[in-house]
Amino acid sequence: MIFSRKRAGSGRHARDEQAAERRVGQDTDETAGTPARGPYDISEAPDDVQRLDLGSLHIPAVPGVEVRVQADPQGVVQQVVLVHGENALQLGVFAAPRSDGIWDEVREEIRQSLFNDGAAAQELSGEYGTELRARLRTPEGITDLRFIGVDGPRWMVRGVYQGLAAVDPAAAGPLAECLDGLVVDRGQEAKPVREPLPLRLPREVADQHQAQAEAQGAGTTPDASGAA
Repeated sequence: MIFSRKRAGSGRHARDEQAAERRVGQDTDETAGTPARGPYDISEAPDDVQRLDLGSLHIPAVPGVEVRVQADPQGVVQQVVLVHGENALQLGVFAAPRSDGIWDEVREEIRQSLFNDGAAAQELSGEYGTELRARLRTPEGITDLRFIGVDGPRWMVRGVYQGLAAVDPAAAGPLAECLDGLVVDRGQEAKPVREPLPLRLPREVADQHQAQAEAQGAGTTPDASGAA
């Protein structure tokens, strides 16, 4: 099922380099030491922003951006895609070690996988460090993809742009704003490196989602309140 909501309103050399690159020339909160933009760890995120709480990811409300969430009947989120016009940004968040970032390794694995599928990928310098851009031939035609990665404290966010934003970062617009305001809630539980961090629907949406699944299984259709 797809849930869509339109919003209104160290030793960590790789991570430190990326943070320096994406924050250079930008202001920070001198009092709190808050970075000017994210993705933020929940410990450093500004609290004056409305966000959709999906568990490990908190997505800021940006006008015109639609949040599409694919979840199983239990409300466990399998995929998160942000859509604005013809552009899309798929998001994933993964556990990382305390001492090192993992985007460099993950990026090379993505590049090799694309190569094995017959698609060439090119590394370019982007706003968050090194990006990977590729062009794929699909049954629907040619698809451009732009992979970005951001290493944080014990987590890594991976984003995949599609549409014009995949070839022209300036076209990302509100999607880039969502990425800049993204918050990661890693939690304290130990997790294997690269394991996806848990994502879930907000409780009120999960309850409605479960009611719809149960109604469909019973061959009935729930009313607007979610009751069959």
